[in-house]
Amino acid sequence: MKEVRFFYVPEAANLTELPMDEALHALRVLRLKSGDEMFLMDGEGTFYRAVVTIAATKRCMYEIKECLPQEKTWRGHINIAMAPTKMMDRVEWFCEKATEVGIDEITFLNCKYSERKVMRTVRLDKIVVAAVKQSRKPWKPKLNAMTSFKEFVSTPREGKKYIAHCYEEINKKDFFSEISPLIHTNEATNITVLIGPEGDFSIDEVKLAIKNGYESISLGKSRLRTETAALSATLMTQLVLRK
Repeated sequence: MKEVRFFYVPEAANLTELPMDEALHALRVLRLKSGDEMFLMDGEGTFYRAVVTIAATKRCMYEIKECLPQEKTWRGHINIAMAPTKMMDRVEWFCEKATEVGIDEITFLNCKYSERKVMRTVRLDKIVVAAVKQSRKPWKPKLNAMTSFKEFVSTPREGKKYIAHCYEEINKKDFFSEISPLIHTNEATNITVLIGPEGDFSIDEVKLAIKNGYESISLGKSRLRTETAALSATLMTQLVLRK
């Protein structure tokens, strides 16, 4: 069976040439030639069956033969907002795995106890694109730059909003138990989950989030690292919202 080749091409329907990095991969690694078939993904819900028309040294031209609109495999919108870890490889791991599982939006929070106060998302975006292609996800998750915790929780958002934390003095509900009833509905629910740094959110941050409509939750009895907690929240939400 011939291998199906996927390339990420934003606005693919309006173009006739692969972006430079994709062209180099197509030509130098896969050695595509004129007449070879490939599939394009625009990251906005559509695949395209195309053929190579010109395979030059650094340029790969194509012609679209068929438009293939895709259907989303989960209902609603999943947004995980997390405080990035000091070690970037752990953030990269989360972005890759969350994309493979299925997520709509990833936001980075600057919290009181954050280990990392500055984020560069160029490399992360490349990792997300690679995961989109590998897992054949029709939609590319939105990757947001660093934002302050106060600004994020103060911004109005539709749907259900949660903050995960470890403070015993603040009542918490079990996250999966809270969202499980959505399994039995066809409701397209937006779900936002806040995940704190290794030292947790400050208690004032938790109270501010609750004041702004976020529900206090636990992700279970295990003590999880930041990136593991973020992926756990993604997985739980996917299980509930999948079609």
